Amino acid sequence: MKKTPLYERHLKDNGKMVEFAGYEMPIQFEKVLDEHKHVRNNVGVFDVSHMGEVFIVGNDAEKFLDYLLTNNIGKLHHNQCIYTMMCYENGTVVDDLLVYKYSELKYLLVINASNDAKDVKWIRSCAIDYDVEIEHVSDTFGEIAVQGPLAEKLMISVFGDIIKEITFFTFREIVYDDITMIISRTGYTGEDGFEVFMPASMTERIYNILFQQEYELKPIGLGARDTLRFEVALPLYGHELTDEINPVEARLTYFVDFNKGNFIGKEAMLITKEDENRRALIGFMLDGKGIAREHYPVYDENNAEIGHVTTGYKLEGYEGALGLALVPRSHIKLGSKIFIGVRNKKIEATVIKRKFYDKKYKK
Repeated sequence: MKKTPLYERHLKDNGKMVEFAGYEMPIQFEKVLDEHKHVRNNVGVFDVSHMGEVFIVGNDAEKFLDYLLTNNIGKLHHNQCIYTMMCYENGTVVDDLLVYKYSELKYLLVINASNDAKDVKWIRSCAIDYDVEIEHVSDTFGEIAVQGPLAEKLMISVFGDIIKEITFFTFREIVYDDITMIISRTGYTGEDGFEVFMPASMTERIYNILFQQEYELKPIGLGARDTLRFEVALPLYGHELTDEINPVEARLTYFVDFNKGNFIGKEAMLITKEDENRRALIGFMLDGKGIAREHYPVYDENNAEIGHVTTGYKLEGYEGALGLALVPRSHIKLGSKIFIGVRNKKIEATVIKRKFYDKKYKK
């Protein structure tokens, strides 16, 4: 398995290591729900060095990305980021990703670690007729995410007032202590937060500097990263998005610009959009005891299997266990009843808003 630049530091911090996307990564340092609460109330730091990075450079960079991706890349300003998806012709998802615009001639794509090699192969295959260079640089970068209501204060204490200029979904390239790095403000937790990209060899140095500040900063593992994103209904590839699910079914059409020119998967998604019987992602809460896990079946009131759970957890502060599921659109009405197959039982559940927790992003 691959190791991130912070592997040895995680061992010193007693991180429980697991395999994830080909990397040995910390799943937790303390109890997952304790780490979850810490990010909601204070500030936590995540090792996300496993994420992939690809530069798209050249005269056709903007034109190519508008064809490759679902969102409108042409509307981006310099130093702005955007969330988007990359789809196959049939409308299902290759990956979801972030795009960072340096200029019309240079963009950075931040892709999921589990899809790194697949994505680069797909991007190259789609770029044949475009004047672009594709620079796959994942192994040269380290990345740290700093998340929580105290994230801005912590970041200012290290990097200075430049942090105040980095508003939501923007980034800056800065030089700190002779290290050239990228700092963005997007996040994957529902809280305010930043991402710091730096040369892989400098990752532990920056990580240690963050922990030297006078804040109750804690390392956070992949477990809480998943519960945090789930609580605010942010999708995870392999769960709410896959090569068998398209953005319309995942109810992510806000990030699909059907009004721009042609892009890969557009026709298929438009067909899905017009289909009244299409699948749709819902949120639910179990009325009885149990936890709804990924792939558990969903049934209607007539005992017919109608879909499956994509993610489920029991979180503190909620009456019952929560879940996201993909079911026919006819079952998305809030307050309606479904049944989840939990082991050998069918437990009644109520359809509720997918966003179980209100985001507190810094604008």
